[in-house]
Amino acid sequence: MPPFLARAITYSESRLSVSALRVAEGTRPFRPAARLLDRVRLAVRARHCSPRTERAYVDWMRRFVLFHGKRHPSGMGAEEISRFLTHLAAERRVTASTQSQALSAILFLYREVLRQEMAWVDGVVRAKRPERLPVVLSREEARAVLGELNGTPRLMAALLYGSGLRLLECARLRVKDVDLEGERLLVRAGKGDKDRMTLLPRTLKPALLRQLERVHEQHRRDLEAGAGWVELPHALARKFPTAGRERGWQWVFPATRIYRDAETGERRRHHLHESVLQRAVKEAVRRSGIAKPASCHTFRHSFATHLLEDGYDIRTVQELVAWIMHAFPAAAADRGLKRPPFLRRFLSVAPGLRFRERLVQVGLSSRTPHPRDENACIIQARAQRRSDDDDLHARSRPRLGGRSEPPGSDRVDRVGGDGIRQNRISAV
Repeated sequence: MPPFLARAITYSESRLSVSALRVAEGTRPFRPAARLLDRVRLAVRARHCSPRTERAYVDWMRRFVLFHGKRHPSGMGAEEISRFLTHLAAERRVTASTQSQALSAILFLYREVLRQEMAWVDGVVRAKRPERLPVVLSREEARAVLGELNGTPRLMAALLYGSGLRLLECARLRVKDVDLEGERLLVRAGKGDKDRMTLLPRTLKPALLRQLERVHEQHRRDLEAGAGWVELPHALARKFPTAGRERGWQWVFPATRIYRDAETGERRRHHLHESVLQRAVKEAVRRSGIAKPASCHTFRHSFATHLLEDGYDIRTVQELVAWIMHAFPAAAADRGLKRPPFLRRFLSVAPGLRFRERLVQVGLSSRTPHPRDENACIIQARAQRRSDDDDLHARSRPRLGGRSEPPGSDRVDRVGGDGIRQNRISAV
């Protein structure tokens, strides 16, 4: 036996004997401390942040440590952070949003991972994010770009423009979230991990129906080949072990290839990667001869802008695209509402009416219906039937016995199963 191999075996046996002795004496064996970035990953995952947030935070913390010569962050403070942010702005020429993201990652490191007091945070320079106007395509330009697309990318781009979806919201659509009869789409875990309901254009129903049929046939072949699994959110795979092979959980736009999951060994199919649509839209914009720097997100801006140009209520558009109501805080505060209740009244109208006809009936628009609204969409959202939301908090109602009752008392209005408003007096 070579001498170096004998020494290695002797060293291993001595390490094992020491570990066994520690266990026998009731002491824990030596384990190296967790690395800093591993602690960061655990802290981010414990707060249910997205994987992209985790990757971005870890990358910025690594850059911060390398910039200061691999010094441990516990020995640095406001001066080192300011130097790093100045380097990003002056030498790297990053935007204000990128600089703010780097600062957020570093502050997360000190507050949530290192558990250090942040009394010096006020001295850190914060970049002011400028206000920019979004790129918006005209109707003719949007039609020209869509005309240069074919197949699945065309259908996905049409959904971005017709439903106001974000890129990943469209790519992550599942079969169960498409309601062809109700002409609506359910967006799961959108930006901010929030769900919302949006519309489905009638003109896209035939193409989307054909896509769902292709997905069903492809899923049938995958099941016969021993595959057919998809990734499920959170811990649903443990709660429903076979849900990953059900038709409803399949992607509306699946990838072309199958992969094997390293943890479970399942043969899965991922959704179509977002870069496929991004490249297709970029090439379509170039071929159409449009000089604007349009991207997939430009369709979302165009969707909202064109609805506003048609005279639709601004709150309607905000509900569809899930914008925060920062433009109308006074109106929302006066009504005492966090979200506009117009969709509750909107869906109480007969579902057979067209988009603008519904708006006229519920008082959100004074414009008369136009025949071209054949291609318009019906706003869909789950809500309750309330016809007098606008003045519910502004007037008092007579109570039993002829007495009046101010708003906010224990009297509750509700809608019965027959659609007639009923009164309920809570027990005193």
